Amino acid sequence: MGKYILGLDAGNTVIKAIIFDMSGRELALAVRDGRSSMPKPGHVERDLTELWRNAVAVIGECIDQAGIDASDIVAIGCAGHGNGLYALDRDGAPLIGIQSLDTRAVGIVAEWAEQNVGDRTYVHCLQKPWAAQTPTLLAWLKRFAPELFAGIGTVFLCKDFVVNRLTGARSTDTSDMSGCGLLEMPGRRYNQELLAAYGLGDCMDLLPPVLESAEIAGHITGEVAALTGLRAGTPVVAGLFDVVASAIGSGVTRTGAASIIAGTWSINQVITDEPIRDPSIFMLSTFDPTRYLAIESSATSAANLEWIVHEFLEHTNDADRSPFELCSDLVASVDPDGDIPIYHPFLYGSQQNGRARAGFYGMAGWHTRAHMLRALFEGVAFEHKRHVETLHKAGATFDEAVLSGGGSRSHIWPQIFADVLGVPVTVARSRETGALGAAIAASTGVGVFADFSAGSAAMTQAARHYTPNGAIAPAYARRYRLYREINQAMGPIWQRIAAEQALT
Repeated sequence: MGKYILGLDAGNTVIKAIIFDMSGRELALAVRDGRSSMPKPGHVERDLTELWRNAVAVIGECIDQAGIDASDIVAIGCAGHGNGLYALDRDGAPLIGIQSLDTRAVGIVAEWAEQNVGDRTYVHCLQKPWAAQTPTLLAWLKRFAPELFAGIGTVFLCKDFVVNRLTGARSTDTSDMSGCGLLEMPGRRYNQELLAAYGLGDCMDLLPPVLESAEIAGHITGEVAALTGLRAGTPVVAGLFDVVASAIGSGVTRTGAASIIAGTWSINQVITDEPIRDPSIFMLSTFDPTRYLAIESSATSAANLEWIVHEFLEHTNDADRSPFELCSDLVASVDPDGDIPIYHPFLYGSQQNGRARAGFYGMAGWHTRAHMLRALFEGVAFEHKRHVETLHKAGATFDEAVLSGGGSRSHIWPQIFADVLGVPVTVARSRETGALGAAIAASTGVGVFADFSAGSAAMTQAARHYTPNGAIAPAYARRYRLYREINQAMGPIWQRIAAEQALT
């Protein structure tokens, strides 16, 4: 039996390869940042050839950095962002990659809402349609890009594409397919009536076989071994929806435990023994045959900080700090009980309104970039809080949470989360919880561990703890109420902006 596990984590642009030992210690990490293209307003796509090229590069770099014999890698697991749509043509070649930030299908979602399509899908998958959901995007392609749609041979999620390139396997897993609303729940299988509700009754053949996340999907091919340095025949498991992988990789595996991810998306999830049947919950996923995750999410989290940094701070001349560290230091310099603007983190719309837009409110001449950044950090936490309130109302309660994702690396943001949410927050030892969760799935799949809980117990560890500061709670409560009121008031304005843009 080998000594190491390779975990891959494919986000909306970045792909990472990390080699772990059996205690979860990272031996090596390699990263490549890809490019998104936006050919039209609301369209967010990626070049699948570039994604695979970057995957090959990070795997090879990671093996070289670790200085190990690739034959000591016992298995490979992959996590990837959920939803969006990654399609192969009928010959198995890359056709189109649509990311989970895409909003092209907002009009279809509005039309379906008037037709009560969501009521028909919900009875099967416990989820209603939304703009970047995989079946919604497939329905959009069927209607508005019929020639492209006719060429589709397989509909994948992001990590399925990577697994396919590694092994040649045509597969997916229960966590991803349940998370995108394509599985009958709790039955965990495709359903013809569900597809028909989306207007996709003729698409069953486009969907790959569904495996359990830790089930072996295939093995590294000789061609891939030559490209990457991996050993041909190394098993690759079906993998995980990245938010589920991050939960497992941060130590969240028991019923009632909560995982909050401040990444590109705001992810707020609680593990339950039974699926919560409440239409107010945005998404349902699963990671073993007996447990589920109630998930409240939207593209409203740390992507806002990434945008600010890339547009305004990336070239800051500070040799001692990265732009992200500078942002955290600036935020920490502002009195949390002072005069701070309100920020809406809706660069890619909101969960409740796909036409919502980001904005700062209450700006004054004495506000500095530190105040603006503080508002952004708080605005992201406020939207997480709104999601958490929805979970609580549906019965998914918790009294502590584990925070992961890029936002957890800040020295100030986890404290803001603890203060805004009013619960203790823990940050896991590993910064790469998605890849670690995928590695735990791989090690479980080849029998190193009995199940996810055993693997998580062996390979994860807490690093930092934050407790709520009760003294600041009243100030956050006031600003959160204002945040919600402005959100409601802006709804008609966002609709008018969208209408004006449609005319140009």
